[in-house]
Amino acid sequence: MLDIRTTCENCDKVLLNSSNAAMICSFECTFCKNCVDTILHNVCPNCGGGFEKRPTRPKNCLTGSCLEKYPVSSKKVYKPIHEDTFKEILNTFKDIEPRER
Repeated sequence: MLDIRTTCENCDKVLLNSSNAAMICSFECTFCKNCVDTILHNVCPNCGGGFEKRPTRPKNCLTGSCLEKYPVSSKKVYKPIHEDTFKEILNTFKDIEPRER
């Protein structure tokens, strides 16, 4: 089950459960859409993978699998990108489709 982390790892923007700006990689690294598009260029600085829009956990508890029973994570990951460190990762993967990396 996804943690649903509530902030961008790079800029610390709040990304509530219902946010349309939340993006995750396959390891659930969480960034805002602006950082993914303008800084990361769809390359995760932690794993080199690509990003997809993070799903929203349902508020409706009809099935029992809902936000009330499974709240968002309180874990905060804030690791602003260091351009020098990220440059090699970005240059290696930016021109390769995420499914081919």
